[in-house]
Order: sequence, then C-alpha cells, then structure tokens
Amino acid sequence: MNVNEKSRIESIDVLRGLAMVLMALDHVRDFFHVNAFITDPLDVTTTTTELYLTRWVTHLCAPIFIFLAGVSVYLQHQRKPDRELGVFLLKRGFWFVIAEWTVVAVGWTFLPPFVLIPFMVIWAIGISMMILGALILLKLPVKAIAGIGLVIVLGHNLLDIPEHAPGFSAGFVWDLLHSGVFKPYTLPWGSTILIAYPFLAWTGLMCLGYAFGWFFTGRFSTAKRRSILLGTGGGLILLFILLRSGNFYGDSLSWSLQSNWLRSLGSFMNVTKYPPSLQYLAITMGLAMLLLALLEGMKNRFTDWMGIFGRTAFFYYLIHIYLIHLLAAIFYFAQGNGLEMAFETVRQLPFLFVIPGQGYSLGVVYAVWIAVILALYPLCRWYDLYKSRHREKWWLQYI
Repeated sequence: MNVNEKSRIESIDVLRGLAMVLMALDHVRDFFHVNAFITDPLDVTTTTTELYLTRWVTHLCAPIFIFLAGVSVYLQHQRKPDRELGVFLLKRGFWFVIAEWTVVAVGWTFLPPFVLIPFMVIWAIGISMMILGALILLKLPVKAIAGIGLVIVLGHNLLDIPEHAPGFSAGFVWDLLHSGVFKPYTLPWGSTILIAYPFLAWTGLMCLGYAFGWFFTGRFSTAKRRSILLGTGGGLILLFILLRSGNFYGDSLSWSLQSNWLRSLGSFMNVTKYPPSLQYLAITMGLAMLLLALLEGMKNRFTDWMGIFGRTAFFYYLIHIYLIHLLAAIFYFAQGNGLEMAFETVRQLPFLFVIPGQGYSLGVVYAVWIAVILALYPLCRWYDLYKSRHREKWWLQYI
C-alpha cells in the first residue's frame, strides 16, 4: 500500500468516526433532553435554533456510515475474490440483523431480548450488506451495481405516489421496503416489531458507495480525487436546491414560507429521513463529499481521535448505547424516581428509565455527550490496538 492509498483510507475512517461522534449526540438527546419524545426538534413552529441544529447535523450520520460501508466493501474486493467477499457480506450482514434484534435492542430498552424487535439502522446496514453480497456473488460488474443504486436512490420516491393515494394501506413487506415510519407490529406471543429504517433507499446508497470506492484506489491521485469529491459534493447540493426550491420531486414533506427567514430556512432544510428521501440524501451526501475532500491528507489530534472511532465503529455503537442508557438510569434514580414508575412508563415508551418531559436542558445534553465521548475514547483505542495485534482472530471482522 502506497502512502497516498493509506491516507485515503484514513480519511474514510476519520469521516466515519465523525459520524459516530455526532450520532452519540443524537442518542444522548433522545435519553436526556426534556422535550425528547414529546416534540419534533425539526418542527420550526415549536423548536429553537439550537435544538434544530443539534438534531439536523445528526442527519449526516446514517448516510455517511452506510455509504462508506459500501466504499469499504469495494476496497476489500481489491484483495478478495467474489465468492469469499460475497459469503463474508452475507454472514456479516446476517450477524448485524441478529445483533440489532438482541444486543442492540437490549441496550436501547433495558428489557429482555425480543420484547421489542427493532428494525433500525443496524438492521438496514445488515440487510443492505446481504443484498450487496448477493450481487457480488452473482458477479455483477461495478457499473451494474452502480446502476441499481442510482435507480433506487433516484426513483424510490415514486413510491410516494401510491402511498399518498386515498385508501392506500401499506402491509408489512411494503413497510420494510419503504414506508414504515416507527410503525409497530404486535406478534401473537406479545413481542413488538418496530420498523424505523425501511431498507430500500439505504441499500441503494450502499450500492452507490460500493461503486464510488473506485475513486479511492491507486488509479486516482490525491488532487484528482479531491476534485471529484468537490465536484460531486457541489453537484449534489445544487441538485438538492433545485429539487427543494419548487417542491418538485424527491421528498414527501414540502417546505413553505414561515413568519421569518430563519424559520423559512428551517422549513426548507427539513427533509425526510424515514425513509431517506432523494432530497435528504442529496444534501447529506453532498456535505459528506465536501468533508471527505477537506479531510484528504489531514493529520492532527482531531483526525487521530476520529480515526480510532471510525476503525472501531460497530464496537463503539454497541457500547455507546449501553453507556448512555446507564447514565440515563443513574439520572433517573437521582431524581427520586422508583422502579414502579419505570415499568409504568415503559408501556408507552419502550425504554426503561426514560420519562418524556422529565429530562434536562440542551446544555446538560451537550455536557453528557462530551463525557460519553471522553469515556468511549480509551475503550475504542484499546480495541483498535487489540484488533491490529490479533488479525488472525476471525471474529474480529464482525465487531
């Protein structure tokens, strides 16, 4: 591996790590903010500028992580044959789905496994990995996979048309593909499936990330790659502005003029994440491309920290959920609450020790977030070193 290639991979890790750090802010807000689960932080008629920005910036997390997962698969494909890589993606994707339903679900709820069966971001990554693995096993060329990704990302909002038709009722499969927005399904034995991340658009994005991985190989100089990233990022942002300005296509949530310019801007930028609309993906991935260009060749204390989080992303994800929820439980009992109230509230919100309306200010949210990041860093640094010293251990590929 030459120096330029090494720096390119590091820039990917740094951006992935930054996404993980921002994601923790959103999850701390979920568990600690006084208005979490009560009001929409992106509703310009009720939110504050600080709360709006705190929520909006975390829109970058899932698209960055899933797109870069596709890029990483392409880079792995440079040293692994089709069958080896395809089978690995099938197995790793399946593990992600099982982890979502068990380890991750327990971390979010502090309830026994399978009381709540979530279909959230880890599920979306897992099923997308499995589909990409299947496409690789079928020996589809990169251009074909890129075409599939483009058709999905550009065209999936056409499904908004039947969804908004009078009398339309989405079934379970349709909800999994496109329209499920925190929609619960109660199983006969009492468990609840909660769909939050319909996977179709996320799979398309991972396919595009896989194809874009070509630009992170030795075929491109640093200057050429940075130019491509800047051009692509600028083009995506322009596409967002054009589509959004007239509410033409690509988002079921229209914007409108508000009482002042700031609220109007907030309405303009309030795009749909569940499922990720074309407009949402255009603006978030446009900004992500610009960040990747900025990070090319950058080396300092900040990039060192973010790189460690990026190289240990799934490990980070697992422990950050448990740590944040544990801290929420400590705050819960510190307020004089008891177990009886916790189990009473969990019937409405399936997260033990979280009571809507009993949270804290945004300042406390940021203080807890910083504390969480500082606590996670030595754990992730240890795990990063452990992985680098024990590459022979096969199971490390799955965490």
